[in-house]
Amino acid sequence: MARASWSWVFPFPQLIEKLKLILLETPSYDLQEKNIIQYQGSILELQELLHLKFNIATEILLRQASTLADLDSGNMEKVIRDENVTLYVWANLKKNPRYRSIRFSETQIGFEIPRILATSDIALRLLHTHYDHVTPLGPVPTAPQEHTSTVTYFGKDEVKSVEAAVSKDLQEEYNEQENESNAVHEEETKVDEQGGIEGQTSLGPVNVSPTGHQRQSSVQEEPEATKYELEMKLLSETVSAAQLLLLENAPEKPYFSEENEVDLCQFTALGGVHHLDILELPPQCKPRKGWMIVEILKEGLQKYTYPPETAEDFETENAFPPIEVMLEVHENVIFFENPVVARWDAEGKHWKTDGISNVSYKSEDRLITFSLETLGPVTLIQDAHVNMPYQSWELRPLDVNKVLLTVTTVFTEIQIQIKENLCMLASIKLNDKKHSSILEEKWMTPVSFIIALKEAGLNIFPTGHSHFYVVINYKLPLVEVKAYRQMALLSSAFAFGWSKWNTVCDSKKVVFQVREHLPKEEPIQNPNWTLLMFSGDRAQSLKINEYSDAFSEALKEETEFHSTLYHMVKDFASKEAMKKVRCSNCQFVDSVCHMLLSTRLLSYS
Repeated sequence: MARASWSWVFPFPQLIEKLKLILLETPSYDLQEKNIIQYQGSILELQELLHLKFNIATEILLRQASTLADLDSGNMEKVIRDENVTLYVWANLKKNPRYRSIRFSETQIGFEIPRILATSDIALRLLHTHYDHVTPLGPVPTAPQEHTSTVTYFGKDEVKSVEAAVSKDLQEEYNEQENESNAVHEEETKVDEQGGIEGQTSLGPVNVSPTGHQRQSSVQEEPEATKYELEMKLLSETVSAAQLLLLENAPEKPYFSEENEVDLCQFTALGGVHHLDILELPPQCKPRKGWMIVEILKEGLQKYTYPPETAEDFETENAFPPIEVMLEVHENVIFFENPVVARWDAEGKHWKTDGISNVSYKSEDRLITFSLETLGPVTLIQDAHVNMPYQSWELRPLDVNKVLLTVTTVFTEIQIQIKENLCMLASIKLNDKKHSSILEEKWMTPVSFIIALKEAGLNIFPTGHSHFYVVINYKLPLVEVKAYRQMALLSSAFAFGWSKWNTVCDSKKVVFQVREHLPKEEPIQNPNWTLLMFSGDRAQSLKINEYSDAFSEALKEETEFHSTLYHMVKDFASKEAMKKVRCSNCQFVDSVCHMLLSTRLLSYS
């Protein structure tokens, strides 16, 4: 096994992931269609160029197969590992019909090939990319066109019209003041003529011109302030619309015209892609008088067609049996159920599950075996909603501008730390036992963190189509957005938790538990939670608790209705807690809100 220097590979995956990240991290109201087309076009070009580079590297390696042959078998076997790519190559130099079982050294990865391939001039290549550059790029979420145009165009027009109206009103007001001042000035002149020094003394402090200019200066500040307030209002509405977009449920379930096509809204590919290829063995290097002579084919690396398109010369039906493949499941990926093998249909541009047989999975060895009628890209898929709906959740302060979000599902308990504009996987438990992950102790931005968790098989982030595959507790998106925003605002000093009564109340209300929790206080065995009900514009403390026999919307004694959660908790919060809330970092509040919007705890638990 070898670790080669593939420095030429490094820039391509990083550039591709960077472009994808830009599309995901850019707010939907800032994305323009031309930028999306440009970035996605660049991604596709880089993916094609990267695959071309891999083919060239494979061809160069196979030309030297005879010089790299194994002494025992006489065939060439090469394994080249890199951070994100592993290349397995086997060249059939001896063409021994009895040598049909291929295992790459120090691994369980290999093939069982039929006799016809064992006697042919072929090479087998398994290129395992830890990323997925095969699945087509999904649609990039953008703000609704009507809303975008309203904010962009009508918003500006509204600002201008308000400015004009304010300026007109102020001008009229100024003219009235000017007329009044002139009248005062005329009166002052008359008095001065009549009363001399006495009149001047009584009206002496009145100075028309400076007073007029001072008034004009103050009124000029007012349209600027009005313009700023209006722009802030429009920006707030735009951000709210973008947040609502995250919670928008698709109206229709995806339709698939072909049988056995993988529904990528229901399933997700994990562990990267295994590119399986049978290649024609290129001409080998030959030593001549101290030189190495090699024939370079103009057409480059060629694939070997198996089974052949025409099989008239072969009498038996089983002349081209399936090829058995053995793969190791990536160590950084968690499968909560037995993985499903899917193959890439190059013609239809989608993953399919037909043409695959004899699938066997050994979870302890993380080894999966299956048979393929023809080789090509394959991947392992898992139900994207295996951890939904959640069983419970809790959001708890840890320190200043730092919280811990715990989500408990049927299979796992995931703890996520959030601070400032970063997120980190704190711990994972599988079947009540701690599970180590490469993602632990790595701080990432919210979008990068969500992508990393999904790729590791820890998907707790519903999409717009998830409600077709999961029984959810539907809540109005506007109510959810308002609840998450206010919970994020209070998260520095208050803990929030799941309540069973949230499934009982109607879709216009949400119910959850809340309590003051200062980070430095000692852990409480049985904390005293308050049960709150929130409808988006009214918050109240409920008379019942989590252990009551029946649900009731009755108001708790000696409490009042409030318009926001902030004013609701002020009724029972300490001054220190409210001070921490007021001192919360804006980036921190935004990150907590983004994570709550992405997990949709109130609808999916």
